[in-house]
Amino acid sequence: MKIVTAEEAVSYIKDGDVVATGGFTTTNLPWELLHALRDRFIKIGKPRDLTFIGPAGQSGGKGVGFDAVGIEGLVKRLIMTHSGKAPQISDLIMNNKVLCYCFPQGVISQMFRDITAKRPYLITHTGLGTFVDPRVEGGKVNEITKKAEDMVELVKYGGREYLRYKTVPVNFALIRGTTSDEKGNISMEKEGVTLENLSIAQATRTCGGIVVVQVERVIKGLLPSREVKIPGIFVDYVVVATKPEYTWQTVRIAYDPAIAGVTRTPPSAAEPKPLDERKIIGRRAAMELGEGAMVNLGIGMATEVANVAMEENIYEKFTLTVESGVIGGIPLSALDFGCGVNYEALIDQPYQFDFYQGGGLDLAFLGLAQADEDGNTNVSKFGGRFAGCGGFIDITQNAKKVVFCGTLTTKGLEVGVDGGKLKILQEGSIKKFVKRVEQITFSGEYARKRGQEVLYVTERAVFRLGKEGMVLEEIAPGIDLKKDVLAQIEFSPIVSKDLKLMDEKIFKKEKMGLQPKK
Repeated sequence: MKIVTAEEAVSYIKDGDVVATGGFTTTNLPWELLHALRDRFIKIGKPRDLTFIGPAGQSGGKGVGFDAVGIEGLVKRLIMTHSGKAPQISDLIMNNKVLCYCFPQGVISQMFRDITAKRPYLITHTGLGTFVDPRVEGGKVNEITKKAEDMVELVKYGGREYLRYKTVPVNFALIRGTTSDEKGNISMEKEGVTLENLSIAQATRTCGGIVVVQVERVIKGLLPSREVKIPGIFVDYVVVATKPEYTWQTVRIAYDPAIAGVTRTPPSAAEPKPLDERKIIGRRAAMELGEGAMVNLGIGMATEVANVAMEENIYEKFTLTVESGVIGGIPLSALDFGCGVNYEALIDQPYQFDFYQGGGLDLAFLGLAQADEDGNTNVSKFGGRFAGCGGFIDITQNAKKVVFCGTLTTKGLEVGVDGGKLKILQEGSIKKFVKRVEQITFSGEYARKRGQEVLYVTERAVFRLGKEGMVLEEIAPGIDLKKDVLAQIEFSPIVSKDLKLMDEKIFKKEKMGLQPKK
């Protein structure tokens, strides 16, 4: 191991190299290295035509995190999972300036272990029926990628269908830890997550590549062996961050010992939130919570479920998990997503996805941008922008039960409540329940084959995925079925013969007295 500057470290990257990057949203990002790589390219035009492979969305806005390297010429190919918070990267993709393959987050996270072992493929059912399936789009995001090589193919084993993803040898790794000792052993005691950093380092090493780790400090002597997360035998260069903010736990949080897992934050009484459409959806969705359930919450609208659980004081009666490896406690959201506080355990991300893909989740709450008559949902491509799937496919395709959360219409929607009844004060101008989704991020057909229980919860109606399509099962008190629901949908759902009213408690300002299902 050699201690070098970030500028020297990235100077070893050659034109055309495959570079693996670590990080999740804005946590555990190797800021110093990404900025140095950007600055070197701007200064001398080198290195060029790189392939980047990253398991998670690693940005938090323009120029933040991985988005800093979103420069034409620097990037040739992306093997990624999410770019919703990376506008410069998204522009390169949508303008056909780079090749781009989007695969499920868990698949890429797990793939590094296959690369380490020199296995040519990763085989899994995850992605079947979605835009990743070669019968749909093959994970090829833009027009120029459609002409490029196929990186996923359909195979059958024992009469069952699977997807076979090609692995890619890695030449260079840019990852992050907290502390390095004199031999390059790396600990991660201040990091909010550990992710697949060890797997990335091992994969790069067995491919004959170079591993660079950004740290906060280097100590004399050796770290206690049980604190080492990345052994020094896998590390070539260590870079000490030159700015304190490059070592922050997230782009917004310098250091919180609760995020590091060394203290617990005393629970405080939750402040009741206004009874708007978000809270209404969160309340109805939270009614599906089961006591003792293993749960995953997505970002966006799905976070309202956690807010309701806190307000109703039932959050300790089930276990929340985050795909990043957080088990238990309270997940953080927005730019801090991926971290948690008061968690019971933190495991590496590939192991979390092993559990998810094996059906370990009892229940998952995710948002939706679009849903269609076949029960497909889309969160990855809409409105002329590509966001990507993140862990959405891994989670929704494998959880025993999925609850999608979102408003029936959007852009301008305003609602009100009065005496336990819902009023549409202003209708949204964009319908979210459409004839056909722009991209299939969740396959209703595959869910039906699996016998998966799927709900679609909106502020005014609840749908269930039935054998013949979408079934309307509940509407809000005060809502006109034809005007407020059916007229706001681009298809004709099956209206249940036993159409019910949503619980009036959802639409009243006082607490619901909610209890998880037994």
